[in-house]
This record gives sequence, C-alpha cells and structure tokens, in this order.
Amino acid sequence: MNDIYIITTASLVASSCALLGCFLILRKMAMVGDAISHAVLPGIVIAFLISGSRDSITMLIGAGLIGILTTFLIEFFHKKAKLQTDASIGVTFTWLFAVGVVLISLFAGKVDLDQDCVLYGEIAYVPIDILIINNESFGPRALYIMSAILFAIILFIYIGYKELFLTTFDPAYASAIGISTSLWHYLLMSAVSLTTVASFESVGAILVVALLIAPAATAYLLTDNFKLMLVIACLAGIAASVTGYYVAVWLDSSIAGSIAMMAGVIFTFTLIFSPSHGLISKRLKATIG
Repeated sequence: MNDIYIITTASLVASSCALLGCFLILRKMAMVGDAISHAVLPGIVIAFLISGSRDSITMLIGAGLIGILTTFLIEFFHKKAKLQTDASIGVTFTWLFAVGVVLISLFAGKVDLDQDCVLYGEIAYVPIDILIINNESFGPRALYIMSAILFAIILFIYIGYKELFLTTFDPAYASAIGISTSLWHYLLMSAVSLTTVASFESVGAILVVALLIAPAATAYLLTDNFKLMLVIACLAGIAASVTGYYVAVWLDSSIAGSIAMMAGVIFTFTLIFSPSHGLISKRLKATIG
C-alpha cells in the first residue's frame, strides 16, 4: 500500500507542477521554482522568530508569504530596473537567501533551523505522515494537501484560461482589450509560489523543481496546441513518477532522485524522437530540404 501512496502523491505533485510549468516555460520564467526554493529561507526564519516554534504549518505560511514576495520582486526588477528576467531571478533569490543566512546566524545560530529540517520533505516518508482526526486514521496527509492544490490549480486555469492564454502569448493584445497583464502575472506567480512551497514539505525541493520544468518542456516538444500541451505535460509527469518509483526500488536508491532522473530521461527521449521538434526529424527535414 505504501508504494501506491508514494506514487499517487508524486503524480499529484507532478500534475500540479506540470500545469503551471507550461505557463512558466512559455513566459521564459522556468527557473522561478528554483528561485523560490532558495528565497523562502528568510520566511522560515522570521516565522520561527515570531512563533518560537518549528511547526510545519507556521513555517509553510512564512515560506509562502516570502515566496509571493519573491515573484513580486522579480517582476519589479524586470519592469522598473529593466533587467532581463533571468537576471531578475538571480538577483532576487541570491539576495533573499543571503538575508535568510544572516538572520539564522544572528538570531538562530544555536537552533537546528534550515530548509532541510523544517520545510523540505522526503517523498519516502509520505506513508508515515498520517492525517488523524478524533483518533481515526485517514491516510497520508500529503494526499489531501496535494489533491486540494491540484484541484485549486485546475479551477484557477479553468476560470482564467482566456486571460492566462492571452497574457502568455500576446500580452500587447491582452492589454489592448482591457486585460490586466500585471494582475494575471501576479496571480500566476502566486499560484506557482504556493504550489511549490506546499509541495516542498511532501516530496522535497529537488523533485518539485524537476517536475515544474521537465514535463512541461517535454510537452512543448510534442505539440503546438496549448490545451494538448497541458494534458501531455501532466501525463509526462505521471509517467516519470511511476517509472521513477520502480527504478528507485530496483536500484535501491533515492525515490525523489529517481523520479527526477526519469523526468530527464523522458525529456531526452522526446528531444531526440519528437515527430515535430526532435533532433532526428529536424535532421531528416534538413536532408530532404
């Protein structure tokens, strides 16, 4: 039963991250997830200093708020300081991470307080963290959290699909017809921030970043239809979750690492053999042409 819990949780995280990853890749902001994973450290420290506790809920709230702040700062530096997006991301997450390190050294130097111990999870522990209500077990807590996150993302995309689509592909036209590109950008980045932070505790940061990028990149190589891209990205993430788990069992290795590795393997296979954008098909077209 434990393997079903782990695979299901990984698949829920993969689907959530893949849906948002499609928008990030098309907006050329694929490394936002990685930036958030580093930038949330001061939020963890501040939450600890205010509450005096390392309770995971408190830490998640602090990390989530700083994650949202990260997206605002990235956009601010990009728009106001005229920095390239990648430079804005680099400046923001290194600065916030450094602030977190300084806060730890000043106020929590003797406390075992870092991202690994209070926020970043390990997917192998999913079956252990059980939701208990009135002394009755209801299964792994991560399943409920990630199911709620996935439902919220699907609802968000369904309600705002037109606005998200237009602001992603043609922001000038979106502005011309009265759609606020800034508003929808911040809504999307807030969704990315909350999803990544919520997923960190369940499956670990490395796996979240991998699933945020690789499945969406795989789908990008397979289709030019955006709706189909969303579906393919989810399927690629689920495929990586299932195959990665059994590879980890076979090799007796890290589950998160194996899932991330299989996400990369699937992307590489697609890069080579994709009918439309694969290396082989491009070589054949160039030869025939």
